[in-house]
Amino acid sequence: QVQLVESGGGLVQPGGSLRLTCTASGSWWTGVLVWYRQAPGKQREVVATITSTSTTYKDSVKGRFAISRDYAKNTLYLQMNNLMPEDTGVYFCNKQNPWSSAPLLPWGQGTQVTVSS
Repeated sequence: QVQLVESGGGLVQPGGSLRLTCTASGSWWTGVLVWYRQAPGKQREVVATITSTSTTYKDSVKGRFAISRDYAKNTLYLQMNNLMPEDTGVYFCNKQNPWSSAPLLPWGQGTQVTVSS
């Protein structure tokens, strides 16, 4: 069974940068890969997606975040620049059903990102 492991979070000041990493055991590398965010007291939401041909972003992170993947390392990344307090939350990765948009894999523990001065 695929196990997702997210890392790279931390405490950063507004305007700072972080790079999140997602690795997984097992086969998961095809289809729609997604970074989600769950802010305190809110539902989990999609932040960015990537397929073999395209990427998409939540409007509030466009121009600041970049999703990418390394096929050789079987790793998904989220480069986050110019971070804002509203980016605070737990970040998760997953694979998404391309028709229903439902997550397909068991959730990992996520990685906490806190943006605060």
